[in-house]
Amino acid sequence: MTEQSEQRTAPPAKTPDLWTCVEDLWTWLDANRKHGGETGLVLRMLKLTEEVGEVAQAVIGATGQNPRKGVTHTWEDVQGELCDVVITALVALRTLTPDTRQVFERHLARVTERSLGPSTAPRLSDGPAPRRVDQGP
Repeated sequence: MTEQSEQRTAPPAKTPDLWTCVEDLWTWLDANRKHGGETGLVLRMLKLTEEVGEVAQAVIGATGQNPRKGVTHTWEDVQGELCDVVITALVALRTLTPDTRQVFERHLARVTERSLGPSTAPRLSDGPAPRRVDQGP
């Protein structure tokens, strides 16, 4: 046996399931929210605007656009901030409906078909019809 074959490598880390993570994050946020009802709903949606602002800040920092600060971020920072936007948007969508995956996949299929044509639209699994969640206090 060669030295290389004797070395054991750890199996690759399992990629977390997107939809399980969204549900887990929503559950955690919902259990620790300071405001319920419409105020909580509005604040959850506004969090998305905050995250988009952080993308803008990172782009400005990556390009050195602010002469007083210079280059303060990398394009990898921008990537991370964009991921935060996606995660925040999916958690916000989960706040509106427990059928997050089905709602998102149906919308993605419509956008893809509208943009690229019917032959390129992904064939997504048909799930239950979306249902509205009561946003009471």
